[in-house]
Amino acid sequence: MAEAPTFSGLSRHLREELRRAAVGNTLDRAIDWLAPVHGARRHRARMFMALSGGYASAGRKGRRETKGWNPGSADADTALMDRLDLIDQSHDLHRNSPIARGAVNTATTSTVGAGLTLSCAIDRDLLGLSEDEGDAWEAGTEREFRLWAESTESDALGVHDFFEAQEIVARSQFLSGDCFAFLPMIARRGFPYETRVQIIEGERVCNRGHVSNTPRLIDGVVKDERGAPVAVHVARSHPNALLHGRVLEWDEVDIYDQSGRRNVLHIYKALRPDQTRGEPWLAPVMIPLKQLTRYSEAELMAAVVAGMFTVFVESAGGGVVDPLEGFDQAAGGGRGGSDDEQLNLGNGIVVGLDPGEKISSANPGRPNATYEPFVNAILQEIGVALEIPYELLVKHFTASYSASQAALLEAWRFFKARRIWLGRRFCQPVYEAWLAEAVAIGRISAPGFFSDPLMMKAWSGAVWNGPAKGQIREDIETEAAVGRIEAGLSTIGMEATAINGADADRVHRIRAKEKARRVRDGLEPGAAAPAAPGQLPPPARERNGEPDEDDASAA
Repeated sequence: MAEAPTFSGLSRHLREELRRAAVGNTLDRAIDWLAPVHGARRHRARMFMALSGGYASAGRKGRRETKGWNPGSADADTALMDRLDLIDQSHDLHRNSPIARGAVNTATTSTVGAGLTLSCAIDRDLLGLSEDEGDAWEAGTEREFRLWAESTESDALGVHDFFEAQEIVARSQFLSGDCFAFLPMIARRGFPYETRVQIIEGERVCNRGHVSNTPRLIDGVVKDERGAPVAVHVARSHPNALLHGRVLEWDEVDIYDQSGRRNVLHIYKALRPDQTRGEPWLAPVMIPLKQLTRYSEAELMAAVVAGMFTVFVESAGGGVVDPLEGFDQAAGGGRGGSDDEQLNLGNGIVVGLDPGEKISSANPGRPNATYEPFVNAILQEIGVALEIPYELLVKHFTASYSASQAALLEAWRFFKARRIWLGRRFCQPVYEAWLAEAVAIGRISAPGFFSDPLMMKAWSGAVWNGPAKGQIREDIETEAAVGRIEAGLSTIGMEATAINGADADRVHRIRAKEKARRVRDGLEPGAAAPAAPGQLPPPARERNGEPDEDDASAA
């Protein structure tokens, strides 16, 4: 048996690691006897790993660096067993932490804005439609969808329109980790559609009677034997509501009805396989946000106390000497008329002391010179976790154009991904449910819609556009957009949507109308306007004293 060498001059732990690598195990010794060259290579590789700190070393619990670090291993649902506590903390931070509120507002506004708008994108080749026929169908469908989406009739409660519902869904997903949208059919007089959207707060979906989770029932979601969600338990009011005034009751709602129509949309972003419910967006930064809020409040109070500097003077009579005429003693502080009353700090107050009474003033040293660098460092860590750059998190752009543009581009990747996700998980399923009803009642013609799933998908194609990315230097951004169009890398429609969220077709129609009107009124060169009855045509234009070639050839 090989004798373990002594590695003097190294730490005890590293010496032990190198001894194990040099001696090896039973398999290493067998390989040494059968294939010495290969065995030597194995020993060298093991020693290299010991010196470089590879996974085999880092994972050992005996290391000094990992002592006391005992993370547990559990499935996704078990890891979120404190989900309700996280939700409560998330809502509290949203109410009371300026940074948390600002982060959620920034993410919601940049993702949804005033609402994602529908832009139909049907498969014209599969449907056998010409360009003009496809354009006409898309324009008519978008017009019909606006009738439903821009009305509060799209809401089951008749409170929000579809675009406001998008903001509620996005904000709820950020705060609670998920939310639910029901798609009931409710008839109302004078409105052609019965499809409605009802947003359900995630906390209302919980186990009936608050029973414990089982493999088939997890946090209000009922699953089949394969683990697929089939129904949800919905409380008729929030479990913690103080005003419902009755015993809490539940309803069980199937995700799909008997016809295959979807009744329930569960909107959440899974981070792990088999994850049943969502995790609040602020979960990884809740402790830094809470501690930072406490620290800011303490610094603010210290600055307020430092601003109320009070001068104490020893005199024979004591009492309050007010240097400000008309100062309200009750509001500003002071000792008052009784010896038993406390001395209060106030703005510009001079307090007299009785003989023998002394007081020492304290210098709080405010403003704190280290406050801003420390807070900025914590905010940068928070921004990394939330995928919002520091500059955008605090709305403070003082770096160069390139640095600011890089920060916006990095944030835009996050907002764009969230927007696409929201369109796929909420907007598109709602649109498909509405379109199915519109086709069924004959308000929209879509041959073959219900005969083949492929045809239904071809008719249901859509793009959901939201607020534009924003620009720091419009001239540079516009020049780059023109270059992409001329190089064939983009289209006018794509660039119009990216730059200011505009509809290129609508912009074209308006520009054509404006151009014709300006030419007609003689404000721009162009084709001569037709002469009114009884009026001579305008004279031919001249260029350098000669008639224009177009006018001369026309004559």
